[in-house]
Amino acid sequence: MHKVPRRILIGLGILLLLIGLIGLVAWELVSSALEAKYLAKTAQKMTWQIRSGPSDRIRYPGQGPYDVRLGYSKLPDYLARLDRAGWQIDQQARISIQMARADDLGLFLPYHEKDQAGLTLLDSDGKQLYQGQHPTRVYRRFEEIPKVLVDALLHIENRELLTEQFPTRNPAVEWDRLAQALLEKGISLVDTDRNVPGGSTLPTQIEKYRHSPEGLTGSMSEKLRQMATASLRAYLDGANTMPMRRKTVMAYLNTVPLAAAPRFGEVNGVGDGLWAWYGLDFAEINRILASKPASRDTAYASALKHVLSLIVAERRPSYYLAANRKALDALTDDHLDLLASANLISRELANRAKAVKLRSTRLRIDPPAPRFADQKATNAQRIRVAALLGEPRLYDLDRLDLAVDTTINQPAQKIVSGYLQSLAKAEAAAASGLIGFRLLKPEDPLGQVIYSFTLYEKAPSGNVLRIQADNLNQPFDINSQARLDLGSTAKLRTLVTYLEIIARLHADYRALDAKVLVQKAQPQRDVLAQWVATRLLTNRSETLAATLDAAMGRPYSASPETFFTGGGLHNFANFDARDNGRVMDVWEATKNSVNLVYIRIMRDIVRHYASASPGAAARILDDASNPMRATYLMRFVDKEGRVFIHRFYQRHQGRTAAQMAEDLYARVRANPRRFTSVFRYLEPNASFDAYVAALHQQVPASASLSRKTLESLYKTHAPDAYNLADRGYVTQIHPLELWVVQTLRAAPKTDLKALDEQGAEARREVYNWLFK
Repeated sequence: MHKVPRRILIGLGILLLLIGLIGLVAWELVSSALEAKYLAKTAQKMTWQIRSGPSDRIRYPGQGPYDVRLGYSKLPDYLARLDRAGWQIDQQARISIQMARADDLGLFLPYHEKDQAGLTLLDSDGKQLYQGQHPTRVYRRFEEIPKVLVDALLHIENRELLTEQFPTRNPAVEWDRLAQALLEKGISLVDTDRNVPGGSTLPTQIEKYRHSPEGLTGSMSEKLRQMATASLRAYLDGANTMPMRRKTVMAYLNTVPLAAAPRFGEVNGVGDGLWAWYGLDFAEINRILASKPASRDTAYASALKHVLSLIVAERRPSYYLAANRKALDALTDDHLDLLASANLISRELANRAKAVKLRSTRLRIDPPAPRFADQKATNAQRIRVAALLGEPRLYDLDRLDLAVDTTINQPAQKIVSGYLQSLAKAEAAAASGLIGFRLLKPEDPLGQVIYSFTLYEKAPSGNVLRIQADNLNQPFDINSQARLDLGSTAKLRTLVTYLEIIARLHADYRALDAKVLVQKAQPQRDVLAQWVATRLLTNRSETLAATLDAAMGRPYSASPETFFTGGGLHNFANFDARDNGRVMDVWEATKNSVNLVYIRIMRDIVRHYASASPGAAARILDDASNPMRATYLMRFVDKEGRVFIHRFYQRHQGRTAAQMAEDLYARVRANPRRFTSVFRYLEPNASFDAYVAALHQQVPASASLSRKTLESLYKTHAPDAYNLADRGYVTQIHPLELWVVQTLRAAPKTDLKALDEQGAEARREVYNWLFK
């Protein structure tokens, strides 16, 4: 028996070792058994917890499309804005040390990501008030996805992803596909025209379009970053990656970027893609594809082609879906042939599908938008949140992964909104007492009357908004965006100011000694201060509530009177002439909205503030001999007069002479006297016949006037008959607007600076009554 040489034994041993090592490597490449143990153990340490107060261990993502869209990248800015606005962090996430290290290594943070997110508003009961989920149409479970769609996707993008032979396999890498891609890349360095196939698996692609800058792979290091994160994310639920692989297929179909469609915006996922690009119902397409294709089943063939077109369009979505449908149609047909060659679909089905032409986006019929009138509280809250976060567009706000608690009482909001909208019908308006004398008439266009309502509830935390509604079916919100100057709201503001003054005087005067209080109670221009001082002299312990109640009982005259205003003398009238000559308290005047009482309250308020300053503005104005009086008044006249001139210049700038005149005539057409006064001021050289022709054209009711009456009007309102202030009173148009229009008609190129300089005399003339 021959002894085997030692060197041969050693060689055989090394050969067997190499074969074993190669076998082990080969086994590891296809099964990832060793890799799974390490990565699963590492991934289990990638955790986070929600704890009270600001986080001492938190990381914010970069500028990946997913992170930007959902608002994660902007969190530092959002938090800074909210902090400046007085908000505080109640709870925040703390990531584990191992997750922080992954971020330090440059990886994307590995956690279970959402396929669907968006703004959610909750009402005061925690129920959904608004939800902006994006994408809208998604698969909730892997089992919902038609098998033919899964087969097609994997054959095109990632054939080995759902192979069940190796449950621990790392789905982020297909080594044979990666090797082929690297080989082709090397050949392309020599053959520059060679087409290089991609080597990315679905998990790696998801990392790319979600987290890489602009959703692109800009370098080899970025590719490695994607693969490493995808590998770690695959093992978050343990060494068995099959459940995660199925989730990956679902996530890809739910979120693959498909450009932006007209009247829709950014499209993500085949569900939204079917609707946005083709106007096809996601649920119906799934129902068709889940069934067994029958012979000559055109519906199945059409459904398959449209879904497949979205999968292949992912490579260049803007080009294929928005710019060149013909190229997309051809590319989809090529892939139908590939699926048939792989026996994933029948040749007959492929041919039927190829005969189908992709639908045009124009065929999409969007559902009617929700009525704006039904969304007023919701939209007001969205606008407020957008302002807090510094988001200029509600489109972007709706895509943030954000939940907001509001104070809106949703049931009450719906009731009030419905009630306001019902007032467009005569029956509802009559039942609400809105039809009657000096109110609405049944034949009036009731649908054009705008109603609004806001309700706050007093709570321990402050006044909270419960209802914000109006019946205007437009985006404009009457409650929060309108600036209304109405008599009733002006009275309410006046009443609040009046009571605030009384409350402040009550607090200040209770601290005064009796001697000073006696002085305050002496007759003076500030009747409010005198009244409070007199009451406190009688009862120093009177409560604020008692004083305010008594202030509401103060009597005022409701008689008409002439008041000086910035436009000259002005006569105020009551809505109900029966109030003229009466004396009533503030309670009754508020209940019946009596004008003259509130005009007098406003005068008392003005006199209070004028007298309150130690600078003695009131004393200067009361003393006609004080040399400071004229200076003070001139400064006021110049300042306020310029404000009006600027306003009227902005209104009439750029108009022709005829347009400016027409604007004024339109405001006086109902009154021949007022029209005549405006016409004679603007056309001082017009003949009597020209005046009569213009009057009959602009004021049809003047046709019944006699020649004698017309001649009287013509002479009475001659250019030199009134000063500027009186002409403004007669026409009921601000005298400085008359002057601005006259000046611009004579010299259209006059700019604002020149108007200011030329208007000094006009301003003095208009406010001349102040100096008397």
